[in-house]
Amino acid sequence: MTRLWTRVMYRIREDEGASMVEYALLIVLIAIIALLAIRLAGNQVSEAFSEVGSGLQ
Repeated sequence: MTRLWTRVMYRIREDEGASMVEYALLIVLIAIIALLAIRLAGNQVSEAFSEVGSGLQ
């Protein structure tokens, strides 16, 4: 019975460590996607303001 308990506890600890790595990878991926989206949207907004500004002159 002790061996079974030890195996179960080992699996739980092993899964927690793996899930933390997975969460870290997901956070990094989301951050990269967010930065790319902001950069793309920033360029489009800048172009739109430039067009409006040159239309007012």
